[in-house]
Parts: sequence; structure tokens; C-alpha cells
Amino acid sequence: MSARRGLHFVFKVGNRTDTIKFYRDILGIKVLRHEEFVEGCKAACNGPYDGKWSKTMVGYGAEDNHFVFELTYNYGIKSYKRGNDFRGVTIWSDKAVEKIKSAGYKYTQASDGCLLVEAPGGFPFCIADKDNGDKDPVVKVTLSVSSLQKSLEYWNKLLGMKIMKQTDTSAELAYSDSQCRLELSQISEPVDHAEAFGRIAFSCPRVQLPEIVAKMKETNHVILTPLVSLDTPGKATVEVVILADPDGHEICFVGDEAFRELSQVDPKADQLIDEAMQADKSAEWFAKHGSSKGVQQ
Repeated sequence: MSARRGLHFVFKVGNRTDTIKFYRDILGIKVLRHEEFVEGCKAACNGPYDGKWSKTMVGYGAEDNHFVFELTYNYGIKSYKRGNDFRGVTIWSDKAVEKIKSAGYKYTQASDGCLLVEAPGGFPFCIADKDNGDKDPVVKVTLSVSSLQKSLEYWNKLLGMKIMKQTDTSAELAYSDSQCRLELSQISEPVDHAEAFGRIAFSCPRVQLPEIVAKMKETNHVILTPLVSLDTPGKATVEVVILADPDGHEICFVGDEAFRELSQVDPKADQLIDEAMQADKSAEWFAKHGSSKGVQQ
């Protein structure tokens, strides 16, 4: 399982302009690549929507050795109702802390010293005033689970993630010590994904994809997409499998070989997202009509 690695977490964003500003200007995260699509993704990467959408990958470095974020934007959807499924992202960056404070960005101070801030859309981030050296500043992603024991049976025993740290109500897992960790935090109510639900992605050798599907079938676990090829115009075609854990958290496994080719940093990424935002008149339309095609938070 050591050949597997964490890749990214997918957020559905309603306000692309404010979201990019938050990541790029406040957190100091780079735009790595940007793609526009005329119709929905075969693996529902952008959620259950069939129209025009975009994908923007952002992170502190290339996806070969950093955990990054995929920002999916559905044209015409202003906002998404959030559930209790996503608990937050932990980042170690003294530079991000400085920017949050100097920009006058709204935050609260946690007991452990972290700055608690929200990305546009209400997604929580915990920013620690620490220099992570040459390591990835993205330390962990935290998701809610209804039964820690049942979740560990799935993530540890079926998907092969190592338990790095555990308490009675939470556990941190990863495929190796150097990777961003997935923290599972038990809550006392059912996990509600609402409409803003995301997806966590991992890569594995392409040969393991059919094996993952077979194991899920044998154990009667949910397979959302058995095995599908995803095309990106002018770039590599990747094969993916989409699963759902016992609480319905979506999980993507992608063939590593093709993904490394697809995920190369595009030097024109900043220009492409800026041009797309400038050409998008959705905000003006909503302001003029005073309504939203999406669900207000």
C-alpha cells in the first residue's frame, strides 16, 4: 500500500472570485492548473450537475509531493448548503498567519494557538503559526464519522491506510509518514453531506484499480463509479474508481502513472483562472436579478 498517496480534497465553490482570492492572496497558495468544461464530469467530479463547470487545482506545490485542493465551480450555482461532514483543514504556515492578520481577515484564536478562519462557502481552516520547513504545509484534513470503529475497519483494513494516531473519538491515518493525514472525528449525530459535500482523492498504481473494485464488491461496500476514463482536453486521460465509505464520504482512487502526467503544473494557470473569472458574468447576473440558482447557506 506504500505506493498509494493522498492527492487532494475537492470543494464545490459558489463564489469563484472570492475563493481564489482567499487561497492565493490570504493563504499564499498557488494556482497549479485550471480547466474549463462544457458539460458535467462522468465521475461527478463537480457534483450532480450536467452543465458548464471549471476545475482549479491549488496548492503549496506540485501534486507529485503536495496535498492540494480541487475547486470545482458550476456556472449558475451561487452557493451550496453545508452539512456537518467536513470538519476542516489544518495548515502550518507562519506566512499565512501574517497575511490573515495584516489583511484584517476575520478569525478566532483557538486554545492551541491556531487561527480559525473560514474559506468562502463556510469551509473551516485551522492555521497554525508554524514553519513546516521543506514539508507540505497542509498537515491534515478532518472529516466527521458516526462510528470510529466502523470507519477504521473501512479506511485501515480495507483501504490499507496506516493509523498514525488514535484516541477514543478520533484517528489520524495516512499511507506514509510524509503525507497529509486524514483525521476521522466521531460525532454524536448522523453525518449529513447536504449539498456542499466534497471528495478526497488518492492515487495508486493503475493495476490496483480493478483490485479495489473487487474488494469493495466482496465486502458489499458502496461503489459509486466502478472504473471510468476521464478525459481532459489536450492532457492525459486518467482512470478512476469512486467509492463511498460507511458514512457516505466520497473517495476517488486514480491511476498514478497517468495522473502524474495530467497533474503537471501549468505555468499559465494564473492567467487562465483570471481570464475565466473576468469572462464570467454570473455575479453581475445575480446582483441584477437578486436571486440564486443554488441554495443559500
